[in-house]
Amino acid sequence: MLKGALAAAVTPLRDGGEALDEAPFGAYVEFLATAGLDGILALGTTGEGILLGPDERRRAAALFVAAAGDRLDVAVHCGAQTTRETVALARHATETGAAAVAVIGPPYYALDEQALLAHFSAAAQACAPLPFYLYEFADRSGYAIPISVIESLREQAPNLAGLKVSDAPFERFSPYLLEGLDVFVGPESLIVEGLGRGAAGAVSGLASAFPDLVLDLVRNPDRVTGERVAAVRDRLQALPFQSALKRTLARRGVPLGENVRAPLRGLTPEERRDLDAFLDSEGL
Repeated sequence: MLKGALAAAVTPLRDGGEALDEAPFGAYVEFLATAGLDGILALGTTGEGILLGPDERRRAAALFVAAAGDRLDVAVHCGAQTTRETVALARHATETGAAAVAVIGPPYYALDEQALLAHFSAAAQACAPLPFYLYEFADRSGYAIPISVIESLREQAPNLAGLKVSDAPFERFSPYLLEGLDVFVGPESLIVEGLGRGAAGAVSGLASAFPDLVLDLVRNPDRVTGERVAAVRDRLQALPFQSALKRTLARRGVPLGENVRAPLRGLTPEERRDLDAFLDSEGL
């Protein structure tokens, strides 16, 4: 079972974002482990997973798991457009040695409850008995997972362990704080309130480059630290987020480039200067 503070990891890319950059995976995971995090979520929104091909996703998952060893739990996001691909990725993550599988609802089609339940049930069965987590992010999938689907899934999938919930504000987040399921907070601005209401931890995109900052908040969830973390997230979110995180990591000594997979874009020279000025002010 997952616990505590997890980074929603970036995925190292090269060649203008057209290929995996395998070389930095070890150094990157070492950076996250040394910070004291409990684990990572690989290939989620921050990790550009939905933009990568199935073979790339399998290879990246294997690289993250191998680099983590027994130092970090690695949850692999396996959500894809089709049930067949989602099932295949979930099965591979299990075979690779992942600690858990997470799946977001397929984007584009407005799936009804019966279709969603069948999709999530197939994914959970593919990775059983590995812990299975729903990834609720309505702004990305295009819809919210109905609570009734989650309750039905609990009956069909004994390995349903919880959810990562990235919905905000808190009024959209709170319905998913369901008894008996571990809920991980996605939005950094909601970590304090979420943990105070019973969330099990956080899966943070900001933690992919600022693991120490987010870890401190999860371990000691006070308002002042929460506001500080939210402000840093807002500053990076105003830029192309994945590229900004990767530049920040390079500034922090992790040897990876700013490459992202199109249609995501890199930083403009002006954005790069703005980010560097901010990082200078932070002593990074």
